[in-house]
Amino acid sequence: MARTLKFTLPYPPSLNNLYPTSRSGRRYLSAEGKSYKQLAAAMALQAGVRVMDGELIVTMDFYRPRKSGDLSNRVKAAEDALTGIAYHDDSQIVDIHARRFEDKANPRVEVTIEPTEG
Repeated sequence: MARTLKFTLPYPPSLNNLYPTSRSGRRYLSAEGKSYKQLAAAMALQAGVRVMDGELIVTMDFYRPRKSGDLSNRVKAAEDALTGIAYHDDSQIVDIHARRFEDKANPRVEVTIEPTEG
């Protein structure tokens, strides 16, 4: 039976802060990235999120703390944090909607994930 998931995540750090490049040129998950992924996973699991199968539609509304930053970097950071929590792999996402708003007092990401029809 298809179900829609709706939950809130913390506002993610920039993708550049999550995956910095080492002196040797390799990208790695930073301590800030590990911390964000753990917090996002805990919040999603507490909201009752479980891994979904099949193709998915994802909507993310980003409420940022200040007028700066690249929306697409935040989308990828949130997608990566939900891998293994809300879906097996972000390749399951076939339709994505992302919007950006301002909320200095309560930065967050409101996420909706639903299966495609058919």
